[in-house]
Amino acid sequence: MENSKKIIIAAALLALGFVFAGGLLRNGIIRFKESERVVSVKGLSEKEVKADRVIWPLMYKVAGNNLSDLYNTIETSNAKIVSFLKTNGISEEEITISPAQVIDMDAERYVSEGVKYRYNVTSILTVSTDKVDQVVKLMAQQGDLLRQGIAINNDGDYRYQTQFLYTSNSLNQIKPTMIEEATQNARIAAEKFAHDSDSKLGKIKKANQGQFSISDRDANTPYIKTVRVVTSVDYYLKD
Repeated sequence: MENSKKIIIAAALLALGFVFAGGLLRNGIIRFKESERVVSVKGLSEKEVKADRVIWPLMYKVAGNNLSDLYNTIETSNAKIVSFLKTNGISEEEITISPAQVIDMDAERYVSEGVKYRYNVTSILTVSTDKVDQVVKLMAQQGDLLRQGIAINNDGDYRYQTQFLYTSNSLNQIKPTMIEEATQNARIAAEKFAHDSDSKLGKIKKANQGQFSISDRDANTPYIKTVRVVTSVDYYLKD
């Protein structure tokens, strides 16, 4: 009789254990499912900035049959360009003169008919400076060089295109503010989604800052840049 009571008590305790364990399991599944209710949003931050450095190649060409005369012309023209730049606020340390590039048409395999001159000489002076506003102004004053017989022309060659840069030092100064703004915009979007779905916004599950991109604002003002960053954030949702 006593053994029967022990068996009944043990069976009752075991049954209660299964009920309790089942409850824990059920609650655990519910909590797991709730934890997987996630909304993924993106936040954008954009800012217009001015380039803080410029690389300006000044390229011109001369042609003729006497190489010595051409070199003398190059030296005279280079001196005029340097004087033009220095007079307008560009220091000598910011000017680089590359060796002249000479093409001997007699040595070329394929030469178009009607070529008048044997030698074609290209000279390149490069300005590298943080005086962006000054360079933009000088680019509009190249007529002063043309009046001295110097025609600056990049021939559409990308190697001689002016480069306006926004350097990493300047970017690092605005990064924290832009990341904060992008994250705030992401949260606004998440809160709107939570409100529309009769939920509440929980903690962040995962966040990805994204990469910063720098591009010209438009084709006409390459010295004005658009800096852009997109953050991706996953938020938990709760009832």
